[in-house]
Amino acid sequence: MAKKEAEEKVRVGKKSAGDWAVDIFITIIFGLFTIVCIFPFYYIFINTISNNNLVMTGKISLFPQGIHFQNYVRVLTLKELPPALFVSIARTVLGTIFTVFAASFPAYAFTRNEYWGRKFFYRFVVVTMYFSAGLIPLFLTYRTIGIYNTFWVYIIPGIVTPFNLILCKTYIESLPASLEESAEIDGAGYLVRYFRLILPLSKPILATVSVFSAVGQWNNWMDTVLYTKDKSLQTLQYVLYRYLNEANTLAEIAREDPSAMNADLATQLSPLTIKYTISIVTILPILLVYPFFQKYFVKGIMIGAVKG
Repeated sequence: MAKKEAEEKVRVGKKSAGDWAVDIFITIIFGLFTIVCIFPFYYIFINTISNNNLVMTGKISLFPQGIHFQNYVRVLTLKELPPALFVSIARTVLGTIFTVFAASFPAYAFTRNEYWGRKFFYRFVVVTMYFSAGLIPLFLTYRTIGIYNTFWVYIIPGIVTPFNLILCKTYIESLPASLEESAEIDGAGYLVRYFRLILPLSKPILATVSVFSAVGQWNNWMDTVLYTKDKSLQTLQYVLYRYLNEANTLAEIAREDPSAMNADLATQLSPLTIKYTISIVTILPILLVYPFFQKYFVKGIMIGAVKG
C-alpha cells in the first residue's frame, strides 16, 4: 500500500514532455517581454554615461563606451534643480502619508455597522469618481479656501481619493471579524483597534495605496502650471519638462560654464544627452522605491480585484 502511494506521488509530481514544452515556451515569452520592457531604460541609461560624441552620432546601441558621469553632475548642478527636487520630495512624502491615512481611516469607519449613515456617505464619496466640477470651478475653489499658490495646493486636493478608499474598505472587510471582536472585549476603543490592529494587518493594501499616491505625486506637474506662480513652488517634474523643451539652450549654457569649457569634448553636454539624463533623473526615484513595495502591492491589489 505504501509503495503504491509513493509511486502515485512520483507520477503526480513528474512532468510530461508536453508540460516541459509549455513551461519553456512561457519562460521564453515572458523573458522576451521583460527584455522589451527593460531595454528602453537600459538604452537611455547607457547613452547618459557614454562618450557624448558617440551618442550624438548614434554609435551607442548595446554597450556603453567611454564611460563617464559628467552628464549627471552638470544636470544636477543646474540652479533650479535642488529647490524643485525638495518640493517634489516633500509633496510625495506628505501627500502619500495623508492619502494613506485619509483612505484607511474612513474605510475602517465605513466597515462599522454602528456608523450612522455609513451607506449614504460611502456612496456619496464613490459618486465623486464619476463627476468633476471642471478646471475653472476648481481654480476658484482653491483661491477661495486660500491654497492657490501655496505648497498645500499639491497636498489637500488629492488627500481623499475614492478609488483608494474602496480598495482599503474591501481589504478591511476581508479581515476576520473575530480579531476586532476580541480586542473590543478587552476594552480597546476604535482608535486603539485602528492603530494597533487594522493598520498592521493592512500592510498589503496600504503599500498599494502608497505606490499609487507616490507615483501620482511624483509625476504630476500640471498642477504646478495651473495653480502656482512662484518659482519656489515649482516641482522637479515641471522644471525637467521645461529643460526638455529648452535642451538646446541648456547645452549652450553648459558649454559657457568655465568648468564645462575645461572638460573634454567627449563629456560636454548636448541637447540629446540632456534629454536622456533628465529622463533618468525623473524615473530613477520611483524605480528605486517600487521594489520595496512590490510584494505588498501584488497581494493588496489582487484582494481588491477579487472582492471588489
